[in-house]
Amino acid sequence: MSVAHGTPLAALGWDRRLDALFAEHAARGLLPARVLSEQRGSYQVAGPTGELTATITGRFRNDVTRAEDYPAVGDWLALAPAVTGQALVQAVLPRRSRFARPARGDIPGAQVVAANVDMVFVVAALDHDFNLRRLERYMALAWSSGAEPVILLNKADLCQEVGERLAEVRGVAPGVPVYALSARDGSGIEPIEPLLEAGRTVALIGSSGVGKSTLVNALLGWQRQATRDVRADDQRGRHTTTRRELIVLPSGALLIDSPGMRAVGMWDVDEGLASAFADVEQFASACRFSDCTHGSEPGCAVQAAIERGDLAETRLHSQQRLARESAALARRVDPETRANSRRKWKAIHKSVRNHMRTKYGPEAG
Repeated sequence: MSVAHGTPLAALGWDRRLDALFAEHAARGLLPARVLSEQRGSYQVAGPTGELTATITGRFRNDVTRAEDYPAVGDWLALAPAVTGQALVQAVLPRRSRFARPARGDIPGAQVVAANVDMVFVVAALDHDFNLRRLERYMALAWSSGAEPVILLNKADLCQEVGERLAEVRGVAPGVPVYALSARDGSGIEPIEPLLEAGRTVALIGSSGVGKSTLVNALLGWQRQATRDVRADDQRGRHTTTRRELIVLPSGALLIDSPGMRAVGMWDVDEGLASAFADVEQFASACRFSDCTHGSEPGCAVQAAIERGDLAETRLHSQQRLARESAALARRVDPETRANSRRKWKAIHKSVRNHMRTKYGPEAG
């Protein structure tokens, strides 16, 4: 991405919210800038003075206690003016939204791979790799980020049942805009162009092989991203995007295409799951018991809806599977959650032992 000298902050997504957040930094003489790309601890950023390189200070590094505190593509920073060719990062402004994955290394928590996204394009393919369960997973991730999701069904030129596929997707993503298109030949691109407003930040998320790099090229109007054919045996891609980067589209919209989006984790997604499975949640709210597991409990409104045909049983199973995965990942990457889980199960086992001793005598349990 190349940013002209003196680029207005509004063109990079600056708004009144950021004005208020930056006031204290402005009083200290610091400058605002947005992260365009990151590579090995060095950040390419853009602000009112143009494009420059920024690094974090030793003090900043020492103050960091979580991986998510480090700058990420899309972040807004407060910088000390460059005096040696590189600006120094003094602070990361609070994020409006984020995509994160489990952190690597010794620092616990999440690693943010894209920040301050307004809209997320959830890209799926209409070829042999079409998978509603995988799409549900990406919808939970999209909703949990805080961004507004839109579903793009790519490779419509390779599908004979586009209408049926659209109906299926709308069934698992109620209320979410869905578009069928072909990034390869450009058909179906025009209806999504109004979404790409100047200053709006859009991220792409989807599994390998769905055509995200081809879509980037189609939106840009030229071959910026390298593309390769999917493997014939499993229709999966070869990960042609290799760096996290924010790209300016001809419309002025800002696009984030990050290889890290492939590994976004299913944890800290409670709100995202509730939104992605709003149909299940709606029925669950009418269950007789607030802690209903939607199994064999009496008065389960979810099971009643399944029996009536108002809810697909696969939706319930998918929600429960993703919730279990989220909880397991949280225990693995978050020490506090892991400790709470241990305490919970210790208490359960103790309660069971006490019950057994009361019922069958002190030697039981």
